Amino acid sequence: MSTPVKKGICYLVGAGPGDPGLLTLKGKECIEAADVLVYDYLCNPELLRHGKPGAERVYVGKKANAHTLTQDQINDLIVKLTREGKTVTRLKGGDPVLFGRGAEEAAELAAAGVRFEIVPGITSAIAAPAYAGIPVTHRDHASQLTIFTGHEDPTKAETSLDYAKLAAADGTKVFLMGVERMEEITGEFLKHGASPATPMALVRWGTHGRQRTLVATLGTMAARVKETGFKAPAVAVLGDVVTEREKLNWFENRPLFGKRIVVTRTRQQAGALSRKLRELGADVIELPTIRIEEPRNRMAFGELVQDCHTYDWIVFTSPNGVDAFFAMFDKLYNDARSIGGARIACIGPGTAEKVRARHLAVDLMPEKDFVAEGLVKAFKDHQNMEHVTVLWVKAEETREVIANELTALGAIVDEAVAYRTVQERDDNLEALARLKEEGADMITFTSASTVDSFMDLGVPLPEGVKIASIGPVTSSAARRRGLKVDMEAKTHSIPGLVEAVEKYWAGK
Repeated sequence: MSTPVKKGICYLVGAGPGDPGLLTLKGKECIEAADVLVYDYLCNPELLRHGKPGAERVYVGKKANAHTLTQDQINDLIVKLTREGKTVTRLKGGDPVLFGRGAEEAAELAAAGVRFEIVPGITSAIAAPAYAGIPVTHRDHASQLTIFTGHEDPTKAETSLDYAKLAAADGTKVFLMGVERMEEITGEFLKHGASPATPMALVRWGTHGRQRTLVATLGTMAARVKETGFKAPAVAVLGDVVTEREKLNWFENRPLFGKRIVVTRTRQQAGALSRKLRELGADVIELPTIRIEEPRNRMAFGELVQDCHTYDWIVFTSPNGVDAFFAMFDKLYNDARSIGGARIACIGPGTAEKVRARHLAVDLMPEKDFVAEGLVKAFKDHQNMEHVTVLWVKAEETREVIANELTALGAIVDEAVAYRTVQERDDNLEALARLKEEGADMITFTSASTVDSFMDLGVPLPEGVKIASIGPVTSSAARRRGLKVDMEAKTHSIPGLVEAVEKYWAGK
């Protein structure tokens, strides 16, 4: 091996089988450190959100007979980028070296004399069956596991698989990438003495919300694949362990399983809503329609934050406002007590949670109506506002209810424009393509700005799609843009929206 040339490094990372929660901690660290993210077809694009701002993204996805780049071109690319001194994270679905050609990429990096690390990932060979309620080993059924590929090197003159040995092997057999050759593979097993009654299952898009499982037998599976139009990518499981699915099918029995739901929040905020929906079984498409940017007049904002201790009240009407305020506060002060005696009011629980994370108490919050009108009412019920000084931390474009109503009550209100929302046009291309190709059952909106930005994208609404709104202001924006609101959360918060979504589909 030649001597390493520069300080660049390439991480060959197993991105897991699809569920974002199955990415390893080491894998996440590699994504966060990357200057360049090189990812393939089976890598969940939502993992890219862990990347640092400005990280370059390169899609090198390969499907059967449809390659963005050839394997040789991918090898050349990661070597070139690493030689330039960059930190490259090569994300490969599942595990990088289990039929993932990661060993070939590692060999190219080694031959080029550049640093690399192999970061194992959770393989779909085990995870997909587990999510379908099929343990690949089981005391009652199998103490041996055989894994093989159904997609060998097409340049080889003949198969290197010994089907006679595979058919005679005890325990469970799992094969990957074999849907297109199902008739040939099952035929070889039958020809070499395997019982046609052997239980068999195919798990498509295992661990994703769009997971589908087809159960048959070795003798009938090829015909069932044709009948149902079952497509790749899928993991095949052969053996008595398949019979455990009837008892252990946990993933596909959740209340939102089979529902494809679009989340339109910013990439940074989408995680909480997406996670809760996924926990209920939904197939989530994160399609950020807006992103948060600094205010145009950052100096004016900074001056108001600097004087925050002089106000009677500081009012926060969004989690983004809390983040922006304290990012500026921390630059100006090194002591939390510098906020002085100002009391804090929040529009709702999500915003309050952000404040409490700073170990600060929330002195006022509406009991149920988590909108501007609800916060104004809470102030009215709380105290006389005559000559009370209020610093309202807000977005650049928002309704003036807080300022107008509190001023009418006699308060002195200063508006601190903490951030602005702009339309997202770069960080949603994969999600847009998926929405256009696969459609959706429901689109969720958490603010008027997400409604307007989504509609401005000009994406045709999928047939029959339902619209879910977090509250009346968002619903009003949706109706103004010609949308029919099918469901509005009674509690105007992320948990409230999730609860309403679950109840809506439970009633269908």
